[in-house]
Amino acid sequence: MPKFAWEGRTKAGKIQKGVMEASNSEAVANKLRSQEIQPLEGSIKASSGFNFSMEIPGLQPSVTDKDIIIFTRQFATMIDAGLPLVQCLDLLATEAENKTFKKVLMDVKNTVESGSTFADALGKHVKVFNNLYVQMVRAGEIGGILDTILNRLALSMEKTARLKKQIKSAMIYPSIIMSVAIIVVSVLLIFVIPTFAAMFKDMGATLPALTQFVVDLSNWLVLKWGWAIIIVTIAGLITLFYVVNSQAKGKYFLHTVYLKIPVVGDLISKAAVAGFARTLSTLISSGVPIMDGLEIVARVAGNKVVEGELYRVRQNIAEGKTLSEPLRDSKVFPHMVVQMIGVGESTGALDTMLSKIADFYEEEVDDAVDALTSMMEPLLMVFLGVAVGGIAIAMYLPIFSLAGKFGEAGS
Repeated sequence: MPKFAWEGRTKAGKIQKGVMEASNSEAVANKLRSQEIQPLEGSIKASSGFNFSMEIPGLQPSVTDKDIIIFTRQFATMIDAGLPLVQCLDLLATEAENKTFKKVLMDVKNTVESGSTFADALGKHVKVFNNLYVQMVRAGEIGGILDTILNRLALSMEKTARLKKQIKSAMIYPSIIMSVAIIVVSVLLIFVIPTFAAMFKDMGATLPALTQFVVDLSNWLVLKWGWAIIIVTIAGLITLFYVVNSQAKGKYFLHTVYLKIPVVGDLISKAAVAGFARTLSTLISSGVPIMDGLEIVARVAGNKVVEGELYRVRQNIAEGKTLSEPLRDSKVFPHMVVQMIGVGESTGALDTMLSKIADFYEEEVDDAVDALTSMMEPLLMVFLGVAVGGIAIAMYLPIFSLAGKFGEAGS
């Protein structure tokens, strides 16, 4: 479909410009008028020129959480200001810097123009707008409070994104230190130690046990292709991980293991509780029924163990139980959370209580991340010092021994 550059005046008198896909210039003018934009005379022209940009499948920029959060905030502000839905989508699609997101928004706009609801149009792009987003938008459209829902959704997404960022940052630091340590030790063993080993061989000295171990390790890596064996083993383990993680039972097993890892498991568990409480609170306060809300929360839980627990809770509620009753048997949700949810149910303020739980556990995650980082820093420094320092000491031990013998001989 050809593209047309246009220029028009809004009801407020503001001049706007853009590019639109349409069958002809008349169709562009009709679309603009439906968005309450009056096209300027002679301003609608076919977009000319060649597009030299090449789009390679699989290498297009991905849509990030930040892109969606900014879009949601801006969209909520525009809707609150009284701008028509299609006009909002057109403006945001035109201004979007991410090419992939621009295409998605243009398709959503065209789908809405064809008569679909905004929620249904978003539902076509489940990889960008997840089930939680779509269901909340649908609730906002039905209740006539789309701007309020979008603001709640943006707030919830911001807090969730911050939580993910904190956990990732806690994992990045030790990963970098471990990588540096492995690289440094590998360089020493493969390139430096063989020089020392040749020197010691020429001296004909008997090597201390520590030095002999380091030299043997270096010989295994260099002469017996030990480095290749290590690389193949690591590649095999990574492949095995992806194969296991691609299966439902395998992923459930891995997620169970994650929750049992000391310190890290506690962090994952608290993050899961915070995410559950924040998302369910937002859904309930937006008018989504609790059964639908639990299904949505289960799908976006991110951990198969938590997901299974939530589906079990949902089944129990369908049988007539309250939310707090099946949660008491859960190994994921602490007793305090269950108590607070029970109080929220009895007082009719479940969404408020869930929000308080989310606030509390988000702070707990903050503290857990700080504690994990504080604990890992000295441990990693000790590991790096022992690894590199141990190799250095092993290489100098024979030199010290020989120097002592020469000193004794000289005296």
